[in-house]
Amino acid sequence: MKLSKKQARLRRATKFRAKHAEKGVERLCVHKTSQHIYAQIISACGTKTIASASTMVAKVKNGGNIDAATEIGSEIAKAAKKAKITKVAFDRSGFKYHGRVKALADAARDGGLEF
Repeated sequence: MKLSKKQARLRRATKFRAKHAEKGVERLCVHKTSQHIYAQIISACGTKTIASASTMVAKVKNGGNIDAATEIGSEIAKAAKKAKITKVAFDRSGFKYHGRVKALADAARDGGLEF
């Protein structure tokens, strides 16, 4: 049985969460759609959202491009600094590390987050 694209992505995402749940490190979780990109920092136990940023809230003209992802990456880094978090595990939610996901990660690193 061939998996759909979404089922395969969700399977990859679940594997990451299970692997990092026992390490006790906060996660920088990324989700993207064709029009928006979302990022949130989730506590080590996985029950609490510590910080979040998205193109829906930010004043971005087009949320589906690399420039918007870069802006969200820097915003999430600022929010993490405010919450006194410096080290996170980068959870790309099964998306390939390419394009907007990579731009968000690079901007978060430049903002002071350690992966």
